[in-house]
Amino acid sequence: MTSLELYSKGASVWIPDPDAVWVSGLLLRDYRPGEKHLLLQLSDGKEAQYPVVSTSDLPPLGNPDILEGENDLTALSFLHEPAVLHNLRVRFLDYSSIYTYCGIVLVAINPYDQLPIYGEEVIDAYSGQDMADMEPHIFSVAEEAYRTMTREEKNQSIIISGESGSGKTVSAKFTMRYFAVVGGASQQTSVEERVLASNPIMESIGNAKTTRNDNSSRFGKYIEIGFGRKGDIIGANMRTYLLEKSRVVFQASAERNYHIFYQLCASRELPEMRTLKLDAPEHFRYTSQGGDMQIPGTDDLSDLERTRNAFTVLGVQPDQQMELFRILSAVLHLGNVNIQASGRSSDRSYIDADDRPLAVFSKLLGVEGPQMSHWLCHRRLAVGGELLVKPVSGQQAVEARDALAKHIYGQLFTWTVQRLNSALRSQRGQAKSFTGVLDIYGFETFDRNSFEQFCINYANEKLQQQFNRHVFHLEQEEYVREELAWSRIEFSDNQQCINLLEGQLGLFDLLDEECRMPKGSDESWVQKLYDQHLTSKKHPHFQKPRMSNSAFVVLHFADTVQYECDGFLGKNRDTVFEELINILKASQSELVAELFQQQGNVSSVANGSVRSGKRAAREHKLTVGFQFRQSLQMLMDTLNNTTPHYVRCIKPNDLKEAFMFDPRRTVQQLRACGVLETIRISAAGFPSRWTYEEFFCRYRLLLRGPQGQEQARASCRQALPQLIPDPDQYCFGKTKVFFRAGQVALLERLRAERLRVAAVIIQSRVRGWLARIRYTRTCWATVTIQRYCRGALARRLALTLRYTKAALVIQKTHRMVVVRQLFLMIRQATVTIQAFTRGTLARSRYRLLVAERAAVLLQARVRGWLARQTYRRVRAAVVFMQCCARRRAARRALMKLKTEARSVEKFRELNKGMEVKLMQLQLRADQEAREGAALKETLHSEREATNAELEALRAMVQKLESEKQEKPQPCPVISEKEVEDRRRAEEKAAQEILQLTQELQALQSEKDSFCKEREDLSARLFEQENAQEECVHQAVSQASAALRAELDEERRKYQGLLRDFTRLEQRYDNLREMSLLTERTKGHRRTDSTQSLSFEPSSPTPLSPQSLTPLSLSPFPSAFPYPEEVRRVSVTSPSTERRVSVWGIETPMDQLMEMMDVAKDPAVKMKGEDLAHAYDAVRVANKFLESQLRSQHSQREEELEALRCQLSQAISGSSSAAQQQELQALLEAREQECVRLRRELKELKNTVSLRRLLTQVFNPETSSCPSQTKPAAVTGLLECRKRDEAKLIKNLITDIRVDSALSLPPGLPASVLFLCVRRADCSGDQTHARSLCSAAVTAMKAALKKHSNDVDMTALWLKNAHLLHDLLTQHSPKQTLDSDEVVSLTPDLSDLIRTLSDLCIQAYQQLLSITEKHLQNIIVPALLESDTILSGLAGKLGTSRKRAGSDPRTVGGDAPTMAAVLRKLGALHTALSHQDLSPTLMEQAFNQLIYLISASAFNSLLLRKDMCCWSRGMQIRYNVSLLEEWLRSRGLQTGGAVATLEHLIQAVQLLQAGKKTESDAKALVRTCTALSSQQIVKILTLYTPGSDLDERVTLNFIRTVQGLLKGRSDGQPPQLLMDVRRVFPVTFPYLPPPVLHAEQLVIPDSLKISFLRRT
Repeated sequence: MTSLELYSKGASVWIPDPDAVWVSGLLLRDYRPGEKHLLLQLSDGKEAQYPVVSTSDLPPLGNPDILEGENDLTALSFLHEPAVLHNLRVRFLDYSSIYTYCGIVLVAINPYDQLPIYGEEVIDAYSGQDMADMEPHIFSVAEEAYRTMTREEKNQSIIISGESGSGKTVSAKFTMRYFAVVGGASQQTSVEERVLASNPIMESIGNAKTTRNDNSSRFGKYIEIGFGRKGDIIGANMRTYLLEKSRVVFQASAERNYHIFYQLCASRELPEMRTLKLDAPEHFRYTSQGGDMQIPGTDDLSDLERTRNAFTVLGVQPDQQMELFRILSAVLHLGNVNIQASGRSSDRSYIDADDRPLAVFSKLLGVEGPQMSHWLCHRRLAVGGELLVKPVSGQQAVEARDALAKHIYGQLFTWTVQRLNSALRSQRGQAKSFTGVLDIYGFETFDRNSFEQFCINYANEKLQQQFNRHVFHLEQEEYVREELAWSRIEFSDNQQCINLLEGQLGLFDLLDEECRMPKGSDESWVQKLYDQHLTSKKHPHFQKPRMSNSAFVVLHFADTVQYECDGFLGKNRDTVFEELINILKASQSELVAELFQQQGNVSSVANGSVRSGKRAAREHKLTVGFQFRQSLQMLMDTLNNTTPHYVRCIKPNDLKEAFMFDPRRTVQQLRACGVLETIRISAAGFPSRWTYEEFFCRYRLLLRGPQGQEQARASCRQALPQLIPDPDQYCFGKTKVFFRAGQVALLERLRAERLRVAAVIIQSRVRGWLARIRYTRTCWATVTIQRYCRGALARRLALTLRYTKAALVIQKTHRMVVVRQLFLMIRQATVTIQAFTRGTLARSRYRLLVAERAAVLLQARVRGWLARQTYRRVRAAVVFMQCCARRRAARRALMKLKTEARSVEKFRELNKGMEVKLMQLQLRADQEAREGAALKETLHSEREATNAELEALRAMVQKLESEKQEKPQPCPVISEKEVEDRRRAEEKAAQEILQLTQELQALQSEKDSFCKEREDLSARLFEQENAQEECVHQAVSQASAALRAELDEERRKYQGLLRDFTRLEQRYDNLREMSLLTERTKGHRRTDSTQSLSFEPSSPTPLSPQSLTPLSLSPFPSAFPYPEEVRRVSVTSPSTERRVSVWGIETPMDQLMEMMDVAKDPAVKMKGEDLAHAYDAVRVANKFLESQLRSQHSQREEELEALRCQLSQAISGSSSAAQQQELQALLEAREQECVRLRRELKELKNTVSLRRLLTQVFNPETSSCPSQTKPAAVTGLLECRKRDEAKLIKNLITDIRVDSALSLPPGLPASVLFLCVRRADCSGDQTHARSLCSAAVTAMKAALKKHSNDVDMTALWLKNAHLLHDLLTQHSPKQTLDSDEVVSLTPDLSDLIRTLSDLCIQAYQQLLSITEKHLQNIIVPALLESDTILSGLAGKLGTSRKRAGSDPRTVGGDAPTMAAVLRKLGALHTALSHQDLSPTLMEQAFNQLIYLISASAFNSLLLRKDMCCWSRGMQIRYNVSLLEEWLRSRGLQTGGAVATLEHLIQAVQLLQAGKKTESDAKALVRTCTALSSQQIVKILTLYTPGSDLDERVTLNFIRTVQGLLKGRSDGQPPQLLMDVRRVFPVTFPYLPPPVLHAEQLVIPDSLKISFLRRT
């Protein structure tokens, strides 16, 4: 099949379009040679005819769909301009991918939007990865340069080019940021920070707003970042090229001057800026010409603050910064100097003497104003050996002023660059290698092009030539590496254009020659150009415009540019009068004088010539063009000696709209930046390159012969000649097969045809199979219907016979039932009549008995009522007598209580002095106890009297009743008076009874209403309490959750600070070792006393600096002095007691101050003889105790008064039974009050013990001995003598062997050390105990540093540090003792406990760091790249292709798999389990590690297109399931480790789920809850079909998913990748260990600590 056969029906072609540049169309019929037109259907549905004169006029073909959105342009089958443009548009608009490879070039399109693809997590994802594996990114180019530099030890260069506004500066900043993060400096002041700090400075003084870009770089720069042997940044150097100085004095419309001028004007109100006499930028000529004073979205004031901070980082002092700002302000004022013309023909000029701008300019620069005014308007000439002063015209004076302003700014720019280079220069010698970042202007063409555009385009010509030759060289290297028989590829070389510019009698030579002429002009120079390159010898790249005689045209590689010659000579000369320079050299400002003094010594790139009166001196000045050519040649030499990497920045539109693609502007830049030239060079050879394995997987159905993966090369070599008859269209290499342009599309068409034929065969077979199945089913259905019909007839006959038999049975049964029912009815009626008759007789007898019993009951009730009335009257009398008696007793008790109260007041007045008060309080407490007992006895006696009186009254009532019954009937003769009295008494009693009955009813109703109201109030109160409890519960839960989150955040920050502190400490140790090594190499020197003290060996004394190390490590303030204070005390104190006073044990005064919550620091510093301070402390304690006693006494008085009121109310009330119960309750409360008073008495006794403690403070000599010694009741300890302390630490911690340490029981060293500390504390030597504990902590920290790469040893010391921490916490004096066997330690070791806590965190972090270091390089290969289950499906499921220019990756047997990851995790789990660490700590450790694994794999998945396919998702899910199974088998799933895999699991589910319909989109959104919207869209965008069974995700489906995701609030930050550096805070559980005894420990002899004695 030839290439013409590809123009068949349905083929895609590209035709030119005036608006879209290229539009796609489909062929509606096949093309036959000789046809004059092609019938096309355009993308908008219209039909069109494309004229074809010959076969060379055929439109370019479109690429297959499989290559749409390819991340490397050279991988396209058809390499031409429309294919490149379409691929970039698809990636930019549809996939939001701004980066695309084009061979060795990275094409970067400016999105004009902030994208979350530059965070530290992205840097971590690209660090250490192969460029061929990752998605195109600026970090990928930086990583490739960094890896090549470190691997091959060869210098690298990254060349970033593009037109203004395309994003060059941003790309350069991100590149330097990547180097700063990956190659972090090891110096204390990080060099990478200073490298990044140079960006805002250079942007301020070198960038400006243009019509195309708001932050356009108006100079070129090349930054060399030097790296050391370890790949860390040790220095940098910057070179600049061709600063646009003309912008200082002139700006076009809608443009601005350099940013620094506007920043200074915006900060004019600052106090330090008022001396600059600045105003708004509208009032300065040099800042107001463009008309735009402000850039939308920028704040000049904050930008100046950022610039000043950057100067500070680079070491520029504030006074130098102000000098810099004064010079810049002086330039602005110089532009406002008013130069006026004078004379008849305006051949003279002058400046007013009172010109304010000139005066401010002179004051700011420290120069003489009159001299500056004079030499601006005059010049000095040398005529015949004499010097003459000649006035100049106004225009010449203005030009001289502007030239001076440009010269000052150029000198300042050069000085700033030199200052930055001195700050960035390496302090540790020469760098081993460097990587250069070239941020240079791209090809420029404007409506009016001048000298600056001429130099810029000349530089781009040189860079393009270097680029073409490098691409050609790489192309030939590829062919040589693959051992191809190749012929030289021809490519367009722009050497002729470069010769026109820089060759002999070229444009630059003629320009320099014209500048040396006394009367040279622009017109004479352009006429020489015409004569040289048009008349004498016509040059193919030089033309003359038709309508102009002052311009010329150069045919550059990118475009044809017309240059206007006006101003060429002036800009090339850059002339400044020498007299003005001499005035500036004599400036009072040191910086101004420095700027112009160094001008004669060092020639700068931006410097121009200084015009003098002597012609000889002037002729030897270098022109700007010559200097630019020299610097450019130096740059080219540097680039040729390095390995270049290219970044081409593209500006998609001129409106600066986000994600807007203008094809015309893009094509113009692609032509200008050399991307299409790369495509053309690649297309000239074999642009399409496939490895044999990739070709076999894709086109295996076209191959014949053996179909095994291992025989792929033989199959390809055998089948390709049959597929492509022309052998010139392909070539076989060692590892790849090469195709010319269009051959991949040819193979795709053959493949599609083979698949179509196979599909037709499959369809025919399937249709025949379906017809046979349908016939078989019809036959089977017919037989089945017949069988069912015959069965139905048989069943119907059997049913008829069954119905006949059933009818006979029913008739027989019915007749029997009728006869039986008649019999039963007659028998039931007879029984009913008998029952009713018997019931009537029984009821008549019952009514008679009821009437008799009712009469008897009435009689009994009446008699009982009369008896109760009599009893009530008697009881009322008895109660009244009791009330009177009790009232009398209560009054007596009240008088007694008042007497007691007066006696207490008297005693309190007589109390003077603390001891007397305490004794009186004790006596008073005893008296209170006696009074309580007396009250209790009185109550008992009153109860007995009341009971006796009640018994007497009861006896009297019984006696009266008996007398009444025994008394004979009174004589019938009764007087009338007695009868009347009895009658009146009865009437009165009846009235009282009636009244009492009414009151009782009223009270009963009132009681009912009160009960109802109480129930309502109780119900309401219950509801309110429930509501309040719910509210309180919710508030408490929310507050607890917030506090828990805040605590976790604070813990994470603290642990992060601790990790940074550890790094700084390690850096300090490294610097100390280096300094010691340096001193040793220089020879013996006498060290300072402070250094000798700091580095002396460890000793057991409490004053050694090593023993103080844990205290200094603690991030919290400590009550102990610093080592300097200890050294000062040890030197100046006359005896050892002074030292012990600093570090001694707690005195009784310490205990008192701790008990009374008084600050402890003053007490620590108290000396023995300072009794005044002790007396003050005692007085404070006395006042505190007195206030406590007074508050308790007042509270008791209030309660006593309340009891008296209640007692009086009870006595004055009615004597009912309920009131008696209240009185009883009051008496019981009184008894409880007595119990409380006894408890207060016990507290007073404790106060007496406090008094004894105070006496110990005043008499320390009498109480020191018993306070320092402890009873020797604690047994089972280990005794270590002071002289053996260093030996114990050495044998147990420092010098212990690894095998011996790992064979010890868990926590044995910590247990031994704690028993030794306990023994020292029990013996009263608290100093020894503290020093031993401090030395142990220091030794553990040293052991951790020694075994910083050993997991087992780190786990061992983590266990010991944690156990020692728990033991000290358990026995701390501030800790509540859990059992009687636990005895607290005497000294307060809270600072050491805190240091041990920090040491545990450091050991935990070191443990994770070791494991992370082992896992870092195998996570992605094992979790994403391993083919455990895909190896068997390699023939069925094809893998996605790498970049076209990437080397094939050989898969060896030692490739990392999940088994390697599980082995690393298993090693950590074994180490932790062997040391018997808590499960909670193990869960936290594996939660952190599993998060690292998940985040690293997830980030790599999001950045690798070859991983986003269905088959790879199946493999990743299998690998994740292995990890989950491993966690569950070890019981680690409860700590949240499995939950951290949710992002990766959902990403895999997204790869394996359906992605076609709207229901699939909804299912994806419901499933992927842990993924953010950006992550979901990114995975869908990267999804690549792995085989023909799969399809690419359509844009409509992606838009549907985006629409569904808009309604979902992720609640997550808008970042694409997960934060790999996220650290979860660790919490160590406090588990009080069992009580230790020496008998329980099994100490092996290998430890050599037999000198310890068991006690």
